Amino acid sequence: MDFISRFPEATRNWLNGRRVEEVECIIGDLVGMSRGKAMPAATFARTTRSFLPLSIFYQTVSGDYVDMDITDQWTESDMVLTPDYSTAVAVPWSDDVAVQVIHDVNDLNGQPIPVVPRNVLKRVLDLYRKKGWTPVVAPEIEFYLTRPNLDPAKPVEPPMGRTGRRVVSRQAYSMMAVDDYGPVIDDIYDYAEATGLDIDTIIQEGGAGQIEINLVHGNPIRLADQVFFFKRLIREAALKNDCFATFMAKPMQDEPGSAMHIHQSVLDKKGNNIFSDEKGAETDLFYSFIAGQQTYIPHAISFFAPYVNSYRRFVAKGSAPINLEWGPDNRTTGIRVPISKAEARRVENRVVGMDANPYLALAASLACGYLGMVRGLSPRTAMTGEAYEQPRVLPRSLHGGLDLFDGAPELADVLGAEFCKVFTAVKRHEAEAFMEVISPWEREHLLLNV
Repeated sequence: MDFISRFPEATRNWLNGRRVEEVECIIGDLVGMSRGKAMPAATFARTTRSFLPLSIFYQTVSGDYVDMDITDQWTESDMVLTPDYSTAVAVPWSDDVAVQVIHDVNDLNGQPIPVVPRNVLKRVLDLYRKKGWTPVVAPEIEFYLTRPNLDPAKPVEPPMGRTGRRVVSRQAYSMMAVDDYGPVIDDIYDYAEATGLDIDTIIQEGGAGQIEINLVHGNPIRLADQVFFFKRLIREAALKNDCFATFMAKPMQDEPGSAMHIHQSVLDKKGNNIFSDEKGAETDLFYSFIAGQQTYIPHAISFFAPYVNSYRRFVAKGSAPINLEWGPDNRTTGIRVPISKAEARRVENRVVGMDANPYLALAASLACGYLGMVRGLSPRTAMTGEAYEQPRVLPRSLHGGLDLFDGAPELADVLGAEFCKVFTAVKRHEAEAFMEVISPWEREHLLLNV
């Protein structure tokens, strides 16, 4: 059990001398869900590496496999998984004393496999590093607690509150609303403490049963790992209390969508924020980063809105951005500059949906800013009024987003051509599969009226 000494302090404290019974060797797939193998701790102790087939990245969200123009695609070639011990966290909902460990994924020659989302983010960070830059990010996690939905043909409903009535409160920042599902929040806190994951704040969002968790800013890989862990943790806390937690972008028709706003800043080699100069004023790189977001987010939208449902969120009445204006302290814009001191100056990408893969969302957002800085782009004039009144620039569908992505080869170069080929093929398959489904709206309004 020597491997335990390599675990983070929080995980060792949680173990408190207990013997680890099971280890989950996991990676994040294209969706951002956990895949891997569970094994007895004794097996993990003598295993220096494990294997998974590359074909797990050829699957859609529904489990379909996608044929692509890839040589020997179905030979089921193995990926080599080696544990990143710094990611080891508890599995506090397990009946066993279990730990989950994210693994690095390489080929048999030790080279990172390009289609792995965590490797895509590392690729982008390497480009920043070559410029002497270090990005810092802080994601916000929005999600809904809902009544268990056992029949997909029926609408999703808010959960039952303490009073025995359905939670219908839409009072943003209401403490009473948070108290209504206190047991779930308590379990989220307990699980987060057990796993050593930091929570900055928890608030009631604008939807019935909608919660937001803000994370402490830091290294993009670590923050993506945290979102990856939190999604599973939150689901387990909800299930323990007889409700569902959903990260769909738009799970309920009359409620606002769920976003994963990303706060972004960049440090130089001395740890100074390159968005502010010595006098605390905005720098050219700050404006170019914003310009990169304005220019490339439409092309990268399929990473921020990766499913057909994602585009239902982009309606002004749902408090989601519909364009890419920017402005200081303006929540109607797609790109917001929050109030802060000069050393904490940052750019908030408000386009990203909570259904996005955290590794890919961070990679794509940082890639947009990177291209803006290295190309010296200039943004449009800052927005001073409500941006909802401005023309829509975001595409209305997954098909439209993928078509825009094809028009930005420089973005694909940053993210990696091999990965982009697989990602777009999977997403086009999902979009086509959705077109085969006949919706209740069509049956209700077209069956006898046309």
